[in-house]
Amino acid sequence: MLSDKKKRFAISSIILSIILLSIKFIDNQTLKFIDIAFLGLMTTVSFWWSLKEGIKTRITFLVTLLPLYYSVGIALFWFLLPSTIWVTIAIVILYGISIYLLFLTENVFSVSSLKTIALYRAAKGVGFLFTLIAFFFSLNALISLKIPYYYLGILVFFIIYPLYLQGFWSSTLQDKMDKRLNSIAIVSAMFQAQVSVILFFWPVPVIVGSLFLTIVFYILLGLGQSKLEDRLFSQTIREYLTVGAVVFIVMLFSTSWAGY
Repeated sequence: MLSDKKKRFAISSIILSIILLSIKFIDNQTLKFIDIAFLGLMTTVSFWWSLKEGIKTRITFLVTLLPLYYSVGIALFWFLLPSTIWVTIAIVILYGISIYLLFLTENVFSVSSLKTIALYRAAKGVGFLFTLIAFFFSLNALISLKIPYYYLGILVFFIIYPLYLQGFWSSTLQDKMDKRLNSIAIVSAMFQAQVSVILFFWPVPVIVGSLFLTIVFYILLGLGQSKLEDRLFSQTIREYLTVGAVVFIVMLFSTSWAGY
């Protein structure tokens, strides 16, 4: 038998999946965005309702940020995919399963902020993966809008800063906002915004640019978490920077500069 909390997770996952599915049946673009905003609102409300026992401090609200980014990101990314029945079924099923896993993950974080539990390390890895996915979906949708670079940098900073904040918090689970945590999140978001502006002038497809920015996010998030956990060793830095260098070289040589 499912516990009361897991029943809430299952009910919430089904409701959110239905809302996501409803977006595909709306033809008006304005109404689509309203429905996506409604999905984001209901995601926040559902996670707050489902995890209410573990949300005891003001900073614990951060457990609702990743689900919000993930739901809105996947809804926006859906605009770029083919509108076939099989794609629709696959997206809704995958979303339903993944959002349930996210409920379980954020539940571990909320409980671990009150007491130490054995599942925290596994939840941290899953949360890291979901954070990368949410970032990719969000940035890919933002870059696809082709907005001017001077607006792009500002938007990237303000949109990505909360995602960094929750990612760094998940590695410490502090019960109040720490100045060091906030400072690292601000610096990381600023650097991410600067890289986004530079990439604006780089002749690469949107999907390639989004993947590169996701790698940058992966590096900054990993280094920041290591710093907060006092595990930022020279070997750790070399490993992350090596990944970044390899990806940058691959993107550099795969870029077509003809006619640019």
